[in-house]
Amino acid sequence: MTEFSTENLPAQAPKSRRRSEMLAFLVLAFGIWPVVAVGVVGSYGFMVWMYQIVFGPPGPPGH
Repeated sequence: MTEFSTENLPAQAPKSRRRSEMLAFLVLAFGIWPVVAVGVVGSYGFMVWMYQIVFGPPGPPGH
């Protein structure tokens, strides 16, 4: 048995664990993931914008 065994830890009350899981869910659902989503969409838009600055806008080839 190692010194970091989980058997030596005190049992966490189910109510306390449920509260911490709910808090983690709320932080992820309403804090982190919206920021990640805005960052991904913004990054994609920036890439398209830079591509069009270098290669021109889409459309039929010029004559």
